[in-house]
Amino acid sequence: MSTTPAVICLDLGGSFVKLGVMDAQQQLTILDQQKIPADSWPEFIALISRMIEQHQTYFTADSPLAISTAGIVAPDTGEIFASNIPAFHQRNLSLALGELLHRKVIVHNDADCFTLAEAQAGVGKGHKVVFGAILGSGVGGGLVADGRIITGQNGLTGEWGHGPITLTEIDIEGETVRLPRQTCPCGQKGCLDSYGGARGLENLHRTLHQVSLSSIDIIQGWQQQDAQAQHTILVWLELVSQPLAYTINITGASLVAVGGGLASVTLLINALNDHVQRYVLRRTTHPLVVPGAFAHNGGMMGAALLARQVA
Repeated sequence: MSTTPAVICLDLGGSFVKLGVMDAQQQLTILDQQKIPADSWPEFIALISRMIEQHQTYFTADSPLAISTAGIVAPDTGEIFASNIPAFHQRNLSLALGELLHRKVIVHNDADCFTLAEAQAGVGKGHKVVFGAILGSGVGGGLVADGRIITGQNGLTGEWGHGPITLTEIDIEGETVRLPRQTCPCGQKGCLDSYGGARGLENLHRTLHQVSLSSIDIIQGWQQQDAQAQHTILVWLELVSQPLAYTINITGASLVAVGGGLASVTLLINALNDHVQRYVLRRTTHPLVVPGAFAHNGGMMGAALLARQVA
């Protein structure tokens, strides 16, 4: 019988908190999901405590709590910076929950956790350097080398979606497409986040064709050979593939695991891989950019693996 305690896992997203448990065999079981109180820290803490108490038969007193969260976790202070989630923005969740629950608590960025899960147990297993590219509502990322998360200065490693990097002119099938460098919520102009994720794809289609469609409708149109949707996806592939190729060149990643909602569209990720291969310094015989194995619960899985790693 294994003496390795189960790990309690929490995933904190923009709207919901998800509770799970990972056993000694690294099997993850989802136990509960609740809506995060909009802007109340006391209600949020009470909810977490209640969720864990209601499922305490799944773990023991020495089970650590591993939390994957949206936002940036400051390595020096433990504060979480997630302005879109006021309930715990600028709070030290590790300290607060550790004191309340009398457990060891690990808190880390969800993109980093996803990347660790893919590097240790998913599509990146066996690769020395793995980059995680999150194409969800926006663009995020994480970097794992030798099985460990590279946190870097201020916990910002892997944030390839920000900085003035987007192209303003793109040649698509003999046509020059001109795009404005839009102002990002981070304060900079020209961030990939403005065009790269699901909301960015919608923004791009609206900019190119003056038509508002959901990312789902744009992708369906592309698959059905709608001319406008095909044009948008071609521009999107150029916009995203070049910064991703730079990231691969700089980090030395031999595999990019893609997470987030767009990762579920295998044809799109395959097309992205083809474009990235054009821009990396050396093409590979294996796919460089692939959908992650843990697209839905990779954050929780990675947080649990991190808790085991630092135990």
